[in-house]
Amino acid sequence: MPNWVIISIGFLAQALFSSRLILQWIVSEKNKKVLTPKLFWEVSLFASVLLFLYGYLRHDFSIMLGQTLTYYIYIRNIQLQNHWKEFPKIARIFLYIFPALIVLYGFNNGIFDVDLLFKNEKIPMWLLSLGVVSQVLFTFRFVYQWIYSERKHESQLPMGFWAISLTGSLLILTYAIIRKDPVLFVGHFMGFIVYARNILIKRKEKNGSVD
Repeated sequence: MPNWVIISIGFLAQALFSSRLILQWIVSEKNKKVLTPKLFWEVSLFASVLLFLYGYLRHDFSIMLGQTLTYYIYIRNIQLQNHWKEFPKIARIFLYIFPALIVLYGFNNGIFDVDLLFKNEKIPMWLLSLGVVSQVLFTFRFVYQWIYSERKHESQLPMGFWAISLTGSLLILTYAIIRKDPVLFVGHFMGFIVYARNILIKRKEKNGSVD
């Protein structure tokens, strides 16, 4: 596949991720508290499908790992907001099995193997390790959010989510600069700004003050 097509898929995914953050940011600014509209999770899920595909086409294990870990948490948040059953049944089945289908197809057709993922000559082991650690930390924000939301029995984005997002995003920006990956850099640079602003909104909300 031409490189420009692969890059386009990545940029489309990051554009969707950024749009969900901008939407969440606007809604939160308007209400003077951090809120999460249902479209946030729906766009997240679709963008995750595209970014997983981008990581697959780039043979970048850290990207694939990060998206796999968050993918089903997006689905669970849609379920917590009682919108999952609004999706057609065939779409729900496909979304459940999509990551497994891609991985099975790749291995069974020789598109990539373990050596290609873990010993990619374009990504030295120390850089791959940085990418994996960054993605795991960045992904942990949704694990934290998932546990928090399950306890509250509703989908919420607590302060810890934004703090972990900010730290993980900074590490991924470092990885993107070294890896010379414009898709990751553009996506996480925008996110970094939104994460910082949500932390400020959360603090003001906690203190009971508004602008």
